[in-house]
Amino acid sequence: MAFSGLRDCKAWLDSGLELTTHSNEACKMYDAAVRQYTTWHNDATLGGLEGCISRIKEADPNFVMGHVFENGLKLIGTGHSVLLDEEFARSIKSTIELAKKQSITKRERLHVSAVDLFSRGSLPEACSLWESILLDHPTDLVALKFLHDTYFYLGWQQQMRDSIVRVLPHWKPEIPLYSNVKGMLSFGLVETNFYDQAEKVAKEALAMNPLDAWSVHAVAHVHEMKAEVEKGLVFMESTENDWKDSDMLACHNYWHWALYFIEKGEYETALSIYDNHISSGCFKSGTMLDVVDTCSMLYRLQMEGVNVGNRWKKLVKVTKQHIRDHLLVFNDLHILMSLLGSKDKESCDQLIGTLKEHLREPGENHQFTIAKQFGIHLYEAFIAYEEGNYSEAVELLYPIRYDIVKIGGSNAQRDVFNQLLIHSALNSVNKEHHKIARCLLMERDILRPNSPLTKRLIQRATAIHGVA
Repeated sequence: MAFSGLRDCKAWLDSGLELTTHSNEACKMYDAAVRQYTTWHNDATLGGLEGCISRIKEADPNFVMGHVFENGLKLIGTGHSVLLDEEFARSIKSTIELAKKQSITKRERLHVSAVDLFSRGSLPEACSLWESILLDHPTDLVALKFLHDTYFYLGWQQQMRDSIVRVLPHWKPEIPLYSNVKGMLSFGLVETNFYDQAEKVAKEALAMNPLDAWSVHAVAHVHEMKAEVEKGLVFMESTENDWKDSDMLACHNYWHWALYFIEKGEYETALSIYDNHISSGCFKSGTMLDVVDTCSMLYRLQMEGVNVGNRWKKLVKVTKQHIRDHLLVFNDLHILMSLLGSKDKESCDQLIGTLKEHLREPGENHQFTIAKQFGIHLYEAFIAYEEGNYSEAVELLYPIRYDIVKIGGSNAQRDVFNQLLIHSALNSVNKEHHKIARCLLMERDILRPNSPLTKRLIQRATAIHGVA
């Protein structure tokens, strides 16, 4: 995917998004970097995202928005912790100091502050600043994409959708990445259960740009949430050549593809996709999106009774590197899955122990607040389930099931927690929990009509407990 018409200083000024730099090269590489981030694709001809960021700094070391983008990208990727990485923490502080020394625009200054707030765990406050930017600059794609992704981490689904709705009238087909913005809207629509509208918008985006991997991803979500297994399989296979080279998202799209096979009970095919595309992508990239996909896939298969062999042992070599990050409760829980799966009790104790240390500290870190309120019960439920204490897992999970959305992720991703609760209730020795299992399965059957996975769980419930 080669980009054309990269914007220089004047082009950015003419678009209403002035950048404080005299370097046309810095402006063009900034444009290239933003496009790669938005399209989920590293352009090898430009040296990829890292290459473009390096060229930005070479062209103008004092270009504030270049530093904002680099730091913001690391934060949004949730693979770098300022709590552990002193160099990264210094980079954010030096960007703040650099901004103070220059006469930059109000928009750029708000960007600096938003990234600073995000780095300190104040995600809602960072979102407020990006929303302020978009009021006056609705085509600022960095603000829009950072905002969209952060709402995703917060589990603020309506805000994620509406942030795109508000600015879309200002976007025109001739503006670079217009189709990708429609794809972002499609994802917001699917996460708020407007499935037909989401599919329509995503298909419109794909008609403009078939290589838009995010719009493919939105359609995959539609078929997943509607349990349209065969439609999903046909769609993913027919579009694979368009998105398989989107190196930042291909692993996740293959994860969606494998989910359809788990739905069908075709576990060996799901494992084949895991081995050939999901885990291989994770081991190569090490990004947190790929890490959570690998953990989630193995855990779902394991709950289905599949022997995943030594795959946990291989995966934990990657996940152990992040047991002290504690950037997102969502990430932590997936890392915990891998530690439990590999029977690594020492690392599991470290993850829980270091988290509890943070929870005793004063401050307004949003994720720590979530962990204090209910998140710690999720950690404990996984441990209880692993130890065979199914009744305890139900007692921990059932009261907070409507709060889990607050840890972020998509409805499809969080379904692993729904399944954990159902399996815990089915395996519990408490007969009241068997009734809960029946109720949960009835809910699931209504929300995902004709789901083969739900039917299997209902059959199991009937066979074991006679509760369905």
